[in-house]
Amino acid sequence: MKLPPTLVATAALVLFTGCSRHDATTTTTSTLPSAQVQTAVVRLESVPVLTEITGTVRPVRRATLAAKLMGAIVELPVALGQRVSTGDVLLKISADEISARLAQAQAQLDQANRDLARERDLLPKHASTAELVRNLETRATLAEAQVREAQTMLGYAVIRAPFDGFVARKYVEAGDFASPGVPLIEIEGADAFQVEAGIPDSLAGALSVGTPVEITIASANTTFSAPLAELSSAADANAHTVTAKFTVPAGAAVRSGQFARVQVPGAPVRVLLAPATAVTTSGQMECVFVAGEGNRAVLRLVKTGAARGDRVEILSGLDDGERVVLAPPAGLREGQPLEVRP
Repeated sequence: MKLPPTLVATAALVLFTGCSRHDATTTTTSTLPSAQVQTAVVRLESVPVLTEITGTVRPVRRATLAAKLMGAIVELPVALGQRVSTGDVLLKISADEISARLAQAQAQLDQANRDLARERDLLPKHASTAELVRNLETRATLAEAQVREAQTMLGYAVIRAPFDGFVARKYVEAGDFASPGVPLIEIEGADAFQVEAGIPDSLAGALSVGTPVEITIASANTTFSAPLAELSSAADANAHTVTAKFTVPAGAAVRSGQFARVQVPGAPVRVLLAPATAVTTSGQMECVFVAGEGNRAVLRLVKTGAARGDRVEILSGLDDGERVVLAPPAGLREGQPLEVRP
C-alpha cells in the first residue's frame, strides 16, 4: 500500500525531531553556528560470538568432614555460618572404649620398659641372657606401637577445622550417632572463589587455561573478567558439556552458591562497531550523527546489537569507515556545520 506524500513527510519530520532533540524552528542550517564535536571512525572488526551459559560460585577450598570411628556426638560447639580458624574444634565424639584401650596399652608399655631395664642391668652380671633382652625389646616396641595406635584413634574423636573458613553445612546435631564415612560437617574457605560451569563440548575446544571470559553475578550486581583455571578432559555423556572452573578476582563481592552468567567466546565474526556514546535514543528509535560531506551533521537511524565494552554493534544504518559524532551536543541539527576537535 502506497502512503500519501503528506503522510510520508509528516513521519520523516517526527523522526528528525525526536532524534535531534530540539523544537522545529524556521532557522536554516546555513545560519547555524558550528558545533564543536569529537568524532570516531566506525570499523568492521572480527569479534568472537559470545554464548551465555550458567554457572555457580564455588569456594576453591571445600571439605566435607566425616567420622573415622563410631560413637555418640557429645559436643558440637559451632553454628551454621560461623567463621572458624585452622585447628578449631568443630565436633567431639564419645570414645570411652578407645580411652580405655589407650590406658591398657600405656600400662603394657610401662611394664615392658621396666622388665627391659631390669634385664639389661642383669646382662653384664651374667644373670640374664641376650635372647631374653631381645625378646623384651620386641615386646616394648609392640607395646609402644599399640599406644600410638590408640592415641591416633582417640584423636579421631575430635574433628577440627582443616583451614580458615565458614561452616557451610551441618549434617548432625549433638546427641546424634556418628558412623565411619558418614558426613558430619562441611567447611568452605572464604579467601578464594571459582565459578564452575558446564561448557558445551562444541565450545570447549576453543578454550585453554588462561582464556579470560566475562562473568556477571546478578545478585551481587557485579561483572568481572575471570581466566579459565581448570578444564576437564572428559565430557558429560548425558549433558554433552565439559566442566570448567574460572578464577574469581580477589576482592570480588561474591558468595558461595551464587548464580553466575558466563560469556563463552566462540568462532569470530565480522561486525561493525561504534562507540556507545555516539548512539542516542528517543523512544524506540536509535539515532547517530555522521560527519558528512563538508563536515556537516547527517542524521542516521540505526539498529544496534550487542554491547561490547564501551562499544556497540551496528546492525544497520552505518557503513565501514564513516565518522560518527561522540556524545552529540543537545540541539545538534541535520546539516549543521561541525568543528571537529582532536
